[in-house]
Amino acid sequence: MHFRPDRGAAIERLCEFIPRAGRSYASSRNFDFGVENRGNVSALSPYLRHRLFTERDLLAATRKLHPRAADSKFVDEVLWRAYFKGWMEQHPSVWGAYREGVATYVSELGDNAELARDYEAAINGRTGIECFDAWVGELLESGYLHNHARMWFASIWIFTLKLPWELGADFFYRNLLDGDPASNTLSWRWVGGLHTPGKTYLARASNIRDFTNNRFDPAGQLAETAVTLKEAAIHPLQQLRNADSSPVDRPYGLLITEEDCYAEGLGLGAAPQSILAAVATQARSPLPVGMPVRQFAIGAVADALTRAEKHFRVTGEQATNDDWGRLLAEWAEAGGFETIVTAFVPVGPVAERIAKAKAFLGERGIDLLQVRRDYDSVVWPHATKGYFKLKARIPALLSQLRISSDDDFIGRAAS
Repeated sequence: MHFRPDRGAAIERLCEFIPRAGRSYASSRNFDFGVENRGNVSALSPYLRHRLFTERDLLAATRKLHPRAADSKFVDEVLWRAYFKGWMEQHPSVWGAYREGVATYVSELGDNAELARDYEAAINGRTGIECFDAWVGELLESGYLHNHARMWFASIWIFTLKLPWELGADFFYRNLLDGDPASNTLSWRWVGGLHTPGKTYLARASNIRDFTNNRFDPAGQLAETAVTLKEAAIHPLQQLRNADSSPVDRPYGLLITEEDCYAEGLGLGAAPQSILAAVATQARSPLPVGMPVRQFAIGAVADALTRAEKHFRVTGEQATNDDWGRLLAEWAEAGGFETIVTAFVPVGPVAERIAKAKAFLGERGIDLLQVRRDYDSVVWPHATKGYFKLKARIPALLSQLRISSDDDFIGRAAS
């Protein structure tokens, strides 16, 4: 399937899917019918990942058509993403350990011929396991995989092919349009038994056969046991980083990144002096990032810039410089403002660039503020332990966010 990287396409897909977000979704969501038949799932994740619309918008649209959606499976799945984001924000050392693991194994590929051979066979779809090899092809071509296929894939990678999970997570992160630092990293850790210690996910041939509608049957090819992965590191709970308030009494420049492509919905009030859009997609990995992923991120950010220019009636520009500190300093100095505002950037490579730039800017008397959306501020604090602690609070969270069946997001988006 094709994903057009703009808000218009995101709203179109949302409107097409939402009528099926109730019982139909709950009963069929686990089936992977193939790349040409994705009507049973939302396929909204690339748009949510880049926030071409927000999770709050999606929940409002769902609640409008399905008033009892607070306890629905679809709402449950939407909140899983917030759980992963919030959990990673409060355990940032997991991201650091993952990045170190990727760097270590990428270096080892040059010295370990056996690892390099097995890795190349896996990422080129030459393992001889038909379903796995087909999923590789689908991922590389479309930038998308059904969620159940992702779980099977990760399990086969870890327990059957016995490859390092970090390299598998990196392969996904480089090639998924919805590749997300938190959701991707923690999902791979969950399959391997690291996120929920001792609990693994083992792909079984019968499950794959049943839920691919008999398209695949890897009987006799998969590992029959899953030995829990171990790690020496302890990842302590840390306090959520503080967010900043919108500047109300001083000139500012607006920075748009691929982490949030809906600047006009950020509640900034006064218009910025200038708008700058920057992309950091290649920073996902030391290895090349897939062309579909790069094109989607560039397109999403370009679309966000166009909409922000129209909304704020301010001319903007798209940046190409990877040195964000110098880039932002020169932009601010040329525009005559000493404050830069961006949507809050969660843990990941964009946050790494923001942190480095903030230090550089601070030395020059330029403030870099990150404004966090209410949805994140309300939900993330409840992502401290397992997901089901947060799940139990879903009705209360929706109420706190004032998401009700009276909220006509689709109507507002179409106007």
